[in-house]
Order: sequence, then C-alpha cells, then structure tokens
Amino acid sequence: MPAPSPSRVRPLGSPAFLAAVCLVASLGGLLFGFDTAVISGTVERVKQQYGLSDLLEGWFTSSALVGCILGAAVAGMLGDRFGRKPTLLAASVFFFVSALYSTIPPTFTVLVIARWVGGLGVGMASVLAPLYISEFAPPQHRGRLGALYQLSIVIGILLAYLSNWLILRLGQDHPMAFGGQGWGHKIFVAECWRAMFGAEMVPCVIFFGLLLFMPESPRWLLKAGKEAQGLALLTRVSGPTVAQRELTEIQAGLAREEGSVRELFRPGLRIALLVGVMLSVFGQLSGVNIVVYYGPKILATAGYADAAALLGQVGFGIINLVFTIFALLVIDRWGRRPLLIGGMAVVTVALVVLGGLFLWGASPAGPGEALVVSRAVGLWIGLVICVYMACIALSICAVIWVLTPEIFPNRVRGRAASIATFANWSTNALSAQLFPWYSAQLGMHSAFFTAAAICSVATVFFWKFVPETKGRSLEEIERHWRRQ
Repeated sequence: MPAPSPSRVRPLGSPAFLAAVCLVASLGGLLFGFDTAVISGTVERVKQQYGLSDLLEGWFTSSALVGCILGAAVAGMLGDRFGRKPTLLAASVFFFVSALYSTIPPTFTVLVIARWVGGLGVGMASVLAPLYISEFAPPQHRGRLGALYQLSIVIGILLAYLSNWLILRLGQDHPMAFGGQGWGHKIFVAECWRAMFGAEMVPCVIFFGLLLFMPESPRWLLKAGKEAQGLALLTRVSGPTVAQRELTEIQAGLAREEGSVRELFRPGLRIALLVGVMLSVFGQLSGVNIVVYYGPKILATAGYADAAALLGQVGFGIINLVFTIFALLVIDRWGRRPLLIGGMAVVTVALVVLGGLFLWGASPAGPGEALVVSRAVGLWIGLVICVYMACIALSICAVIWVLTPEIFPNRVRGRAASIATFANWSTNALSAQLFPWYSAQLGMHSAFFTAAAICSVATVFFWKFVPETKGRSLEEIERHWRRQ
C-alpha cells in the first residue's frame, strides 16, 4: 500500500487501512507460532529415526531457537537502518527456505541447519512485527492492536498442532493414497514429520506476497528524514489534526535522542531496559514454551497414547486461542498490570499443582522402570494444564508483545527491542535444550516446581517495576521513564 498524498487522505483517518496494516504485520506472529510449535509433533519421531540422546533431542528442539537469538540480535539494527518492511520481507524468505529444507533434509545435520535458518526468520519477525504495529497504532487502540501479534502467534501454534494431528491421521488412515513407495509415501506416511515441517511453506508465501503491498512505518520514515511520507501515513491513520500533534511529538523526541544504545543505560531508561529484558526472561522460564514444544511428551508421561497426546495438544492450542482473544478485548480497558500480575499469580499456583500431581500421582510400572502416572491422575494433569494455558495466555503471553515495543524511546526502539528479544530467545533456547535432560534426571515434577518458583519471583518483580501504559502515547511513556 503506497503512502497517499495528503490531499487524498480521509479527514478522520481510515480504520480499515490501520486494521489491514496491523493484520498483515501480525502474520509474522502466525509464522513465529507455527515454526516454534510444529516441533512438538516431530521431536519424538526425529529422535527415534536418528537415535538421539536426551541432550541431542534438546539440541534438535532448540536449534531453531539458536537462530532466533541471532535474528533478534540483528533485527533491530537492520530495521533501524533499512526499515521495518524490508527486514520483515527478509524474514519471510528465511521462513520459506527453512520449511523447504526441513521437508527434504538428507541428514540430521541438514535438518538442524534448516531449523536454524527458520529461527533467523522467527527472531527477526519477533522484534519487528510488534514494533511495526506499535508505530502505526493510536494510543487508545495500541494494546488491542499490539495483542493481534500475540493472537497470531497463538493461531500459528494452533494451526501447527492441527496440521501435525491431521497429517498423522491422514498417513495412518489412508497410507495407500500416497503410493507404497517414493517421496510422497516417505513424506506423508513413513516419515510424516517431513510433511509437518513442509506445511509451513503455504503461510510463508502468503506473508511475503501481502508484505509487498504494505507501507513503511511512519515513525521510521520520520526518523529517516522523509517527513512528507511519514505525515501522510499518520494522517491516513488518525486524521490531519491528530497527525500534526503526533508529528510534533515524534520530532521533539527524535531531537532529544542520540540514537545510541548507550541512552538505555542512563538513569530512568535503564529501568525500562530492565523491565523489557525481565519480561522476556520470565516469560520464557514460565514453562509455556515447554508445553508448546514438549506437550505431547508431557502428556505421554501422564499416560496418554500418541494420537491422544497430539489431540490433547490441539486442545491446549484452542484454550490458548480463546483466552488470547479475551486478553485482546480487555487489555486496553483493564490495563497491562492487572493482567500481568494477577495472571502470573494464578499461573504460579497451577504449576505447583502440576508438580504435585506428577510427584504424588506416579508410581514405577515395574522394578527399575520409569514412573507411570495413573489414568485418573493423568486426566487431572490434562485439566490443570488447561487452566495453566488459559492464565498464561491472558497474562504475560498477551502483555509481553504489547509492552516491549511500548516502553523504549523512538529512535532506539528497534535496537532496544532487539536486546529484550535477544534475552527472550536466549532463555527460550536454554530451557528447550535442558528440559529433556532435566526432566529425565530429576523428574517431571521438578521441572514444574522450578517454573513455579520462577513465576512467583516474576509476579513480585512485575508488581514493583512495571508501569501502566494503557492510553499513553509512546512519547508520554518515554517521558515517564525520564522522570524515574
């Protein structure tokens, strides 16, 4: 969508244009969710095919996350230098290449490299897509529009769960539809994990095609000295009166800033940096991505059969989606703090209950054998995970992608968001790498008790340091930090 001339702009702005821009950008979240969640249906199959140890299983699961770390580290710099749109286009290309080579890897090493390339795309999109949305959205709607990104992540996660389950059932129920041999049979039946990865190519192409018609961020255009184009976009979003006021605020903010990351370590803004980093760290150590990546493994430990475990994972995805939609509807009315603090308190309790169920509800199947959870306790474990997913979706998962791009100064927002997102993916990779080994050595209950302890600390931290940002312009939020 090219920027319109000021004479053709609607006097009160265009809600349809704003919605279209934010929806397309949020598709980066859909690919983020799909790419990170598709691993849940493939990890046990890849482990069996290549004979992986617990540590190699963790390496396979976290390989994409290592790419995410690098992608997040460079995304802010690339986005600040070349613009939000070109960098998102590059991310969509990485997504496609990863999906393609994850479908046809000749060796385990090639598969890991392909997953790493996809991680580059995820890391870049996780920084720039919410940033792009926040730089378009008016203050009164920024929470809701920013939460579209989290909603898209959740939809992507659910689509990955559904496609994993459908591909498994398709290969089991209709194996001869793909022939008795050849690539079709290998991809969809004999090694169906290949088709699970390959399904991502479809949304990759859609995302790339739609991005071609999107404009650049108005705040980036103003930072780059393209005032006419930036003002035209602001006017198209908010109307001429509000756009002129926003232009004045943005230019005043740019004039005060050095554009250096050093600005973030000055009094006031260093607290903003701490909040951004700890939101990411606590979010990844809350256990949510362990359920996303290893949900079928957790359910199998709780006594669920293979197909039932994948179907249970679909159920978790549906609950995640429903409560993310609810968060989207209330985040601008209730505010960020109540969702974040109240939700994390309940999450802590749910994790304690899960740890207790795994600890006291399991018994050895026989001498020297692993612990097995009884059927009745397994059902309770499934129900408590549902409660956990509902609360985590309503809390930090919804708030993090709204708050992170909100709390940093305009001129260094891209680089600052990269620092926070770098912490996000580093912690994510560490937890994904260690979970199989940690749970095998200390028991599944230890993993949940550890997450509960971390969430209790997170709840206190959020209560003490996170400000309320609903209804404030990005420039007003910046002034808040400068007063600290």
